[in-house]
Amino acid sequence: MRFLPLSAGLMLALSTTVTHAADPDQAIRKTLSTIQPDLPIETIAESAMPGMFQVQLKGGRLLYASADGQFLLQGNLYQMKDGDVVNLTEQHASAETAQLLAKVPVSEMVVFAPEKPKTHITVFTDTDCGYCQKLHAEVPELNRLGIEVRYMAFPRQGIDSHGYNTLVSVWCSKDRQAAMNLAKLRKEVPAATCDNPVARQYELGQMIGVNGTPAIVLENGQLIPGYQPAPQLAELALKAK
Repeated sequence: MRFLPLSAGLMLALSTTVTHAADPDQAIRKTLSTIQPDLPIETIAESAMPGMFQVQLKGGRLLYASADGQFLLQGNLYQMKDGDVVNLTEQHASAETAQLLAKVPVSEMVVFAPEKPKTHITVFTDTDCGYCQKLHAEVPELNRLGIEVRYMAFPRQGIDSHGYNTLVSVWCSKDRQAAMNLAKLRKEVPAATCDNPVARQYELGQMIGVNGTPAIVLENGQLIPGYQPAPQLAELALKAK
């Protein structure tokens, strides 16, 4: 089939449409740049709500804006669907978080796994955290219930803090599991250094919204801030599979 050449009028109409379509992107970017020039914008696209655009930031977080960039909203967007309320913002963030964590090699984590895991959770942890220690004491029970526990480092006091140095020693130990067990018992972990992912994992945690420990991420990317008892956590994890 041979395509006929476009008329000059149609070409002009298409050109006008494309220019108009680009205006919201430019207007929103201009507004956001005046607020925070280094805001890490990844994409701007129409949201599920007519007339509102969603601004995806690095790490999966969302802002919302009007097409002219004059109105901005930070918060959750909900949709009534089949009689249920769906949190579209949380849904989107979870999917993005799951994708980011899937890019991290499991070999860069400290993993406690049952023989036949049914699902996994990723836990951003700090060694100087009481609730992290409480959660760690329940790892055997989580394993028994079929939950694989994958630890990532999140030194709450920042790089070069005591917690950071301990986490580096854990990750650089010949036996990471044994070193993690020591750290969670508040026992001294033999000092060790190596090329390690602790700083990268700390940065990733901040990117996806972790601001305290333990921060638990289910397989579907849902972020659960804070400690959860093993039975309830296992139930949540299995539902998110």
